[in-house]
Amino acid sequence: MSRPPKCRRVEFLPRLTFFKPAGVPLRDLEEVGLTVEELEAIRLKDLLGLEQEACAERMGVSRPTYHRILSAARAKVAEALVNGKAIRVEGGNFQLVMRRFHCENCGHEWELPCGQGPRGSEMVCPNCGSTDFYRIDQDGRPFRCQRWEKCSNQARLTEKG
Repeated sequence: MSRPPKCRRVEFLPRLTFFKPAGVPLRDLEEVGLTVEELEAIRLKDLLGLEQEACAERMGVSRPTYHRILSAARAKVAEALVNGKAIRVEGGNFQLVMRRFHCENCGHEWELPCGQGPRGSEMVCPNCGSTDFYRIDQDGRPFRCQRWEKCSNQARLTEKG
């Protein structure tokens, strides 16, 4: 028995989840199912143009696993385009990456999915309308950007201050 797949990190949920060839009634179409993490793999590599290593890191999987996800996704999209099938985006094994915020004015905390909603400079507290807020981590501490540095053959996580 194989072990269950790891949960993949996803920064984007599509607003539209069904695509079909124009001029063909839905009842006459076959469907191809694309998982949310397969769509995320295509978005990271083909839309954002990231290298596979960066894509794998953002999704929280190994490079070979990322390559398998991307290959499966591209094969499904190619099948749909070449054979005139509809594409339905649904399901999968993923966790949506969230941004958390804390308002200095009223103490309200809220979350927004990464890559969705207004940018930080355009946001206001949904509770009081204040622009005096900051991003927090999962423990409620002020969020600090982090990056991976390679040193002496091992990866080390460091904070940017």
